[in-house]
Amino acid sequence: MTDAALPTRTDRVLLLRVVLAAAGAFILLTGVNVGLGGIATLGLQGPRDFFAVTDPTAFAAQDSHVRFFGGLWLAVGLVFAAGAVRPRALRSGLLLCCGLIFVGGLARFSALQPQVMFGPHLAGSVAAELVGMPLLALWLARLKS
Repeated sequence: MTDAALPTRTDRVLLLRVVLAAAGAFILLTGVNVGLGGIATLGLQGPRDFFAVTDPTAFAAQDSHVRFFGGLWLAVGLVFAAGAVRPRALRSGLLLCCGLIFVGGLARFSALQPQVMFGPHLAGSVAAELVGMPLLALWLARLKS
């Protein structure tokens, strides 16, 4: 392989920006879906008819908690989106977000349902959380100031 075929530093930063923008867009979409839709979601990721409310008071409290976490997730998406524009300046925040997402992926194991975690509905998310985020963090850590 010749030197001309190797990606330049500028090319690598551009690719990193594209990856951050794509991740940010997905995180923003899912954050809006849950942050504004609550437990039932807005339906942006599929059907919304997967449960029935049996205790409206308890549901309202849990729905509020889920909306809060959706709002946090939305904020993570904003960090990724901003990081696509200024990856060097936001490296610390992006590394923190990668770590948070990795820990969230590990928390999925507490459900003790590997057939769900690694099934068709979650396998992509789990792979992004447990493999993609550490790889992205390594990439960000190697980014020159």
